[in-house]
Amino acid sequence: MAQYQINVDDEFLKGLFLQDGGVAKLVEQVLNPILQAQVTEQLKAKPYERSDERRGYRNGTIPHALTTRIGRLVLRVPRIRNGEFSTEMFARYQRSEQALVLALMEMVINGVSTRKITQITEELCGTGFSKSTVSELCKRLDPIVEGWNNRNLREHRYPFVLVDALVLRIREDHRIRHRAAMVATGVNEEGYREILGLMLGDSESEASWREFFSWLKSRDLRGVDVVVSDSHSGLVRALQTEFQGCTWQRCQTHFMRNLLDATPKSLHDEVYQRIRAILDAPDVKSARLLMEQFVEEYAEKAPKAVRVLEEGFDDVKAVLGLPEKIRRRLRTTNGVERLNEEIRRRERVIRIFPNRESAIRLIGALLMEIDEAWTTGRRYLDMEAYWAWREQQASSAQTAKVHTLRG
Repeated sequence: MAQYQINVDDEFLKGLFLQDGGVAKLVEQVLNPILQAQVTEQLKAKPYERSDERRGYRNGTIPHALTTRIGRLVLRVPRIRNGEFSTEMFARYQRSEQALVLALMEMVINGVSTRKITQITEELCGTGFSKSTVSELCKRLDPIVEGWNNRNLREHRYPFVLVDALVLRIREDHRIRHRAAMVATGVNEEGYREILGLMLGDSESEASWREFFSWLKSRDLRGVDVVVSDSHSGLVRALQTEFQGCTWQRCQTHFMRNLLDATPKSLHDEVYQRIRAILDAPDVKSARLLMEQFVEEYAEKAPKAVRVLEEGFDDVKAVLGLPEKIRRRLRTTNGVERLNEEIRRRERVIRIFPNRESAIRLIGALLMEIDEAWTTGRRYLDMEAYWAWREQQASSAQTAKVHTLRG
C-alpha cells in the first residue's frame, strides 16, 4: 500500500477552525497532495524529473467538485498529456457518500424529515433538487450496488460463513416498520474475508433466514463447512435446513451475555471467570471437565445459568474441532458486529429510512467499500493449517472405510 507524506501550512492550521468550512479545507489539503503522489506513481517520474522509466507528462490540473457530509470539496485532478489520469479515490469515496446524501434528499422530498435534516441536505446539495434529480442519481448508483450484491460467488469456496442481522426502521405505506437487515460475510479458501450479501427481511423469522440462505446458494455459494451466528431460533432452524452437514458455531460473546443474564448479579464476576476458562479450554475434554465442575458447584447457587451452559455447551465449543491456529476468529460474530457498528453510524444520521430501496442503497454502498478494502488488504486467516487438517480428516476417513470393508 502506498504511503503519502502530507504537509499542511502552520498559518492554515491556526485559522482552520476560525472559518466556515474549515474541515472541508483541511480535507482538500490532504487529498490534493495524494492526487499528485498518485500521478507521480502512474507516470513513474516527479515533475521535471528526467527518467528512463517515465510513462508520460503532466498537463496541469482540472477542478473536480466533490459533495460530502463535511461540505463541498474542490480537488485539483491532474491531467496527463496524451493520456488519462486514473484514481479510485472518487469511485470508492463517493459511492457511500452519494447513498447517504440521496437518503437525506428522499426524506426531504417525501416530507418526513426534520428541520435539521432539511438544513443539512440543502447545505450539501444546494436548494435546487427535485424528485427528478433524486431519480436520476438513483439510476446511476443503484445498478452498481445491485450488481455487487447479486454477483456470482462461484469464483471461490467459502469454508467459513458468519451471519448476523440488525433491525432498521423503514417507512412503508405511511407507517414506520421494523425490518431485519441480514448480512453474511465469508472467509474464502485463500483466507480473505468478503461480504457475501445483504438482504432485507420482514423479520428475523425462520422464513426470512431461509430465503436469505437460499438466495446465497442461488448465487453459487459453495464449500461451506462452518457457520457462525447467534442462537436466534429461527436462524438456527434455517441453517439446519439450508446448510445440512455444516457445523454450527454459536457465538461465544452472545452466549456469555445470555448466561450472565441468567446469573444472580452477586455472582457475575466469579461466574464470568469460570465460563471464560471453559471457553478458552484447549480441547473438548478439558472444557467438559471444567463444565462438570461448574455444574456441580453452581447447581443450587445459579440453576438458570447451569441450565444455559448445559444446553449450549456443544454448540458453543464446536470450534474446538478445528485447528487451533484458526479458532480465535471463528468463536464469535465480532467481525460482523463491527460491520453493524459502521452501518449504525450511517443509520443514526437517517434515523428512519424513507423506503427499502434507500436502505439497500446506503448499506450496500458502505459494504461495497468495506469489501473492497478486505479483498485487497491482509489475509484474515492463514488457511494452510485448515487445508492440511481437512486432508488429514479425509485420509483418516478413507482408512476407516477400508478397515470396515475388510472387517
